[in-house]
Amino acid sequence: MILYVLKQNKNTASKAYGKYFAYPVIEETISLDALAEHMSNHNTPYSKGAIKGMLTDMVSCIKELLLEGKNVKIADLAIFSLGIKNNGGAASEDTFSVSKNIKGVKLRARATGELITRSLNMVASLKKASATTKPAAPDNTGNTDDENP
Repeated sequence: MILYVLKQNKNTASKAYGKYFAYPVIEETISLDALAEHMSNHNTPYSKGAIKGMLTDMVSCIKELLLEGKNVKIADLAIFSLGIKNNGGAASEDTFSVSKNIKGVKLRARATGELITRSLNMVASLKKASATTKPAAPDNTGNTDDENP
């Protein structure tokens, strides 16, 4: 069950000003350690430690491959790739410079297989969150997951 809250658009420059939109309520963020434990409880012969080691190595390897300019596809999850955050365009190729025209890189993840929108829409159910629903706990940066839906 996906809980949601309604928030009003307060951006006066937006065509959607004053309209209400649904945002998911995130009650918890699962760590890699907790994911490994969850997976180990699903009739697998592998321990939580073995699974966590594999997942940790997977994350490290995905990062390495992305930085080599490759995309990584994990079936029924996502295709991971890097994008470039541009900092305005250059007037010409000759005046373009990485330091002036690129802010950095960003991780992109595009859902595949079982996680594509069409598949999720067939099985997802939604319910308006009550006033007693607890918000997500802050992550290590002090932000909650629902601050940037």
